Amino acid sequence: MAIVGMAAFFPGARDLDSYWHNIVNGVDAISDVPADRWDGEFYAPDGPRRSDRVYCRRGGFVDQETEFDVTRFGIMPTSVAGTEPDQLIALDVAHRSIEDAGGDPVLPADRQRAGIVLGRGGYLTPGLVRLDQRVRTAGQVVRTLRELAPELGEDRIEEVRAAFAAQLGPEQPESAIGLVPNLAASRVANRLDLRGPAYTVDAACASSLVAVDHAVRELAAGRCDVMLAGGVHHCHDITLWSVFSQLGALSPSERIRPLHAGADGVLIGEGTGIVVLKRLADAERDGDRVYAVVSGTGVASDGRSASLFNPDPGGQIRAVRQAWDAAGLDPRAADALGLLEAHGTATVAGDRAELTTLAEVFGPAVGERAAIGSVKSMIGHTMPAAGIAGLIKAALAIHHEVLPPTLHCDEPNPALDGTRFAPLAKARPWAEPATGVPRRAGVNAFGFGGINAHVVLEQPATVPAARKARTTVTEPEGVLRLAAASPAELAALLDADDSTVLAAGLDERDPAAGAAAGPVRL
Repeated sequence: MAIVGMAAFFPGARDLDSYWHNIVNGVDAISDVPADRWDGEFYAPDGPRRSDRVYCRRGGFVDQETEFDVTRFGIMPTSVAGTEPDQLIALDVAHRSIEDAGGDPVLPADRQRAGIVLGRGGYLTPGLVRLDQRVRTAGQVVRTLRELAPELGEDRIEEVRAAFAAQLGPEQPESAIGLVPNLAASRVANRLDLRGPAYTVDAACASSLVAVDHAVRELAAGRCDVMLAGGVHHCHDITLWSVFSQLGALSPSERIRPLHAGADGVLIGEGTGIVVLKRLADAERDGDRVYAVVSGTGVASDGRSASLFNPDPGGQIRAVRQAWDAAGLDPRAADALGLLEAHGTATVAGDRAELTTLAEVFGPAVGERAAIGSVKSMIGHTMPAAGIAGLIKAALAIHHEVLPPTLHCDEPNPALDGTRFAPLAKARPWAEPATGVPRRAGVNAFGFGGINAHVVLEQPATVPAARKARTTVTEPEGVLRLAAASPAELAALLDADDSTVLAAGLDERDPAAGAAAGPVRL
């Protein structure tokens, strides 16, 4: 299956270009919790830990100041007042993913053959919390006051109830539909006229890769010709932070350091990513720009294990092997892959289980080690959108032929010693494999409770030159791609001045430059 379009909205990145720019340049988008999410001073006070508070106030947050013109989708602004933002963000990102794929022409004339699957968590959201407070909590306040302070009288108690309700904002009948979780996908289908399958899946942190697996199956079965797949996570409430705080999963140092020897926990992030998928043969026939090919997917659960809460390498191993079997590839081959996008929660148990999985599936070091990293080091853990955040990163790395860095891993976990993988501190060109196999990557997403997913991506064999590069990024200082037909010509190019390099058609500002005409040797 071919990825022919993508769109992203993650911390520090409103669009695909800025997302890739931040990844290549190692931008850390972690920040203190904004005041419009929850009160950090109240819910995360200094001092001893409390069960009704959280001990971490940093995470990955998107720019909530972004405005969405819902009227362009035929939606009246008054009809979405009080709607959970994830529905509108998913609609906007889905629309942009289709635009990135070429616009409406990419969709089949028979819209019954186009659909969407979105990963979305079943967490309490601010809108649902407000509804519960309006209906249930307000009643509890009234009953409590009647029992403990009957001298207030009914009029005064009613004033208290009204004041409490007023803090929750205006109540509008139209907003009720905006609180139904599955409508994150249904609203996209409704507004973009996708008449095939349209639903959400909740597989915890693996949700968006499970959504990709579902979409791939729809295409493989011939029921659809175009599928959108991804994940959305924007509406989490302080209650989600409370759960992770009580589990001790949040980082007490308030730093997320996947694969680091001293990793001490996760930081929660927000974000949405969506990809547009077609059968590869159809994409080649239609002259689509193909970012990467999905050559295999795998989904498996831990089954019976020692604990529901601790990850079990057994389920992860099954998911990864299933994906590589589906791709018809040997993961232990020396040239199997050049990049592994790890789940990388940065929890002690999570990283330990994942590195055990990688050592078991891919075997010991053979030749040059593949790059390993996790975009969580830059944007935090986007929960149901975590898998798609990593998949988009890996697809862009393949497309631009650049191996991206991972942050905060100056002291790699000792479990990486002797494995196939090593983290990169800075981006570098992704050299063409000497054996002639395509550039290839694996993407992990392992969900809380034991649901695991893995996707194998590879570079397409043929790339229409006119559609190759749409995303322009700036490489980190010190990285410059030069291509030549022979070592002598390369040496001459190295001695040339900037004008000669540019005249040769190589733009040092774009990692994809020089590759538009096909594979090159460095």
